[in-house]
Amino acid sequence: MENQILWLNRKEVESLLDMNGALKVVEEAFRQHGLKKVQMPPKLYLYFKKHNGDLRTMPAYLEEQDITGVKIVNVHPDNLKRGLPTVMALVILNSTETGAPIAVMDGTYLTDMRTGAAGGVAVKYLARKNAKTVGFVGTGNQARTQLLGINEVMDIDEIKATSASEKSTLAFKDDMEIITECEITAKKTIKEVCDCDILVTTTPSREPIVMNEWIAEGTHINAIGADAAGKEELDPKILKRARVVVDDIPQASHSGEVNVPLSKKLISEKDICCEIGEVVAGKKKGRTKDSDITVFDSTGLAIQDVATANMVYRKALEAGMGIKLQQF
Repeated sequence: MENQILWLNRKEVESLLDMNGALKVVEEAFRQHGLKKVQMPPKLYLYFKKHNGDLRTMPAYLEEQDITGVKIVNVHPDNLKRGLPTVMALVILNSTETGAPIAVMDGTYLTDMRTGAAGGVAVKYLARKNAKTVGFVGTGNQARTQLLGINEVMDIDEIKATSASEKSTLAFKDDMEIITECEITAKKTIKEVCDCDILVTTTPSREPIVMNEWIAEGTHINAIGADAAGKEELDPKILKRARVVVDDIPQASHSGEVNVPLSKKLISEKDICCEIGEVVAGKKKGRTKDSDITVFDSTGLAIQDVATANMVYRKALEAGMGIKLQQF
């Protein structure tokens, strides 16, 4: 009945969502985006300068699957001092027939997983087939799910990691070695970590921390941290050398890794190769040869959230999980 809304808390979402499932629905969502079969305006931001945070709304409609919804998500870096997650989110799914809400669920874990899945899809399509080593700059929740996603699509021989917090790096090493069954080496400098086949950056930096001279030919980079205007992690010279693949050109231009270099006219939109959905759909080529440097600029798309939330919702219905709330 459409006057009932299914509520799913974080523990329930966690029990229903694994990386393998997230990878499948995110890859399909990207494909639909590449085929222009989605409606998805760029995310809207409210900035709380007084509190060093922001609130974002992210609506989307996937036409082939006839599913729609919106995610409301915050980013507050100072939350760590408060014992709260930096990112907290809520996802609402709606009936496309009536517009009535049909499900509301915690979106914090979902956000981490769908972002990790996007990184896995990018590696599948953009990294060299013989890639074996992965480097991490930043070792928080996003780094963990990036590693989960990458681990699903390739065989990893070596992992290197560094972050601003030695404690965080060592915790990442201890936890993820068990999950991936691969040795992780904690490094003191970002330069050391950049000696890898696949580099993952997941920091909130507002200035370049990965320098052009550290990146060898053939490297693939998942640039995850820049998700708002003014953020950047990569030396713009890297973007000039690389085949840059974004998740969505309008959104990335405003809030992705390319946003600062574009605003400073260090690069132009012509320096963006294509969108990841076009690569997944077979319309464009990401990597053309082993010597290419490829960059995936991930801002996080509402289609990822809606597709992933729909999968969780369907599984919850099958399992009889969640609490049914009366709307009216």
